[in-house]
Amino acid sequence: MGLMILIGNPGNRRTTGLQAARAKLGLPPAVLLTYIDLLQGKASLSSVVQSSGLSTNEPPLLRLDAPGEQFEVESELIALGAPDATSSDIDDRWLRYDNSVFQPMSARMARGLTEINGKLYHPSQWFRGYSRLLSQLEREAKQLWNEPRWMNAPEDIAAMFDKRYTHQVLSAAGLPIPRRLAPPQAVPDYDTLRYIMMTERMHRIFIKLAAGSGACGVIAYQVNPITGAESAVTTIGVENYMSRPPLFYNVKKLVNYKDHHVIRQMINWLLGHGAHIEQWVPKAAHGDRTFDIRQLVVAGGACHSIARVSRTPITNLHLDSDRMSLDDVGLPIDIQASVRHCAEQALAAFANSTVAGIDVLLSSGSLRPYVLDVNPFGDLLYHSHYEGHDPYEWEMKRTASLPSTHLLEGDHRDV
Repeated sequence: MGLMILIGNPGNRRTTGLQAARAKLGLPPAVLLTYIDLLQGKASLSSVVQSSGLSTNEPPLLRLDAPGEQFEVESELIALGAPDATSSDIDDRWLRYDNSVFQPMSARMARGLTEINGKLYHPSQWFRGYSRLLSQLEREAKQLWNEPRWMNAPEDIAAMFDKRYTHQVLSAAGLPIPRRLAPPQAVPDYDTLRYIMMTERMHRIFIKLAAGSGACGVIAYQVNPITGAESAVTTIGVENYMSRPPLFYNVKKLVNYKDHHVIRQMINWLLGHGAHIEQWVPKAAHGDRTFDIRQLVVAGGACHSIARVSRTPITNLHLDSDRMSLDDVGLPIDIQASVRHCAEQALAAFANSTVAGIDVLLSSGSLRPYVLDVNPFGDLLYHSHYEGHDPYEWEMKRTASLPSTHLLEGDHRDV
């Protein structure tokens, strides 16, 4: 009992944190299947099961972790998402929107990419490749075990990674979410965006890269309806050249752009790669700053929580926001309970998932909760404890104590 296969990148904070948690709880180390070995065909679920002596009669718990922080993995995923990718396992069933690739890159070109710190290479083709890898893993697990035990099912991870589809799932479940400006396919470019903003009288919006994370590819955008003056707060930067395409990159700090031509260029690039656009709901305040909440949910129950407090509209902690407890920001007990309930209901909308970090906004004045995001890898929370356990310890404690019938068996769900 307690056996686990971890699919992730070796040596990063997530892998080491999870292995440390298992050691502390007296659980055997997770067997690591690395993304790069998977993508380069050097290993598979089948080969790991065989080499580790795991049984196909009693399936281990399968955990997919974030594929980030390793450039070679990123380039291989972009290659797998290429229009000319050659593999018998290619499956685009979890791409719920337009399958065409914006400014496609060949598989050979993707594998020849050189790492440039902060550069945004090809987010839509990367997501296509990651979705293909997830579907490949799901099929292989079903060949090995009649009922694979996923901590978060691959299909749900693909769904959570696409903010457009996450909005659809949460809306169908009746959860409170910011109003969408328009269906994604109805907003192909900047000019259409401005027209719809005017007709809908929605002058303050968030534009979010469909498969972005960590505030990468998010723009807090507003237009003065009288003067037409624009403001775009974002971590995106752009460099233009005379003889080659522009370079878009993550500057890893927030910049407030006012120049129309720069804003137009960034928005058109985001829309080309797929974006979710929603109403900018004013956030609750703590003193002269505003905040939202990252609420972790594990096995149906809300646990670790952090208020992210900032003077900017984008509150991610790596952008110099302060972390505070819900008590520290002065939230009454009943409001804290509403946050936990809202987050639990959000994860419940993804019936085949056990763990997610739910971003919850409390509206200014009324403190009404809104679900902003469902992050399948949203458990990397530093200095946060619940009943004496850090997030990884709590996850391992909860999943190890659950009977196998309460874990995930990869059932499909249509919305």
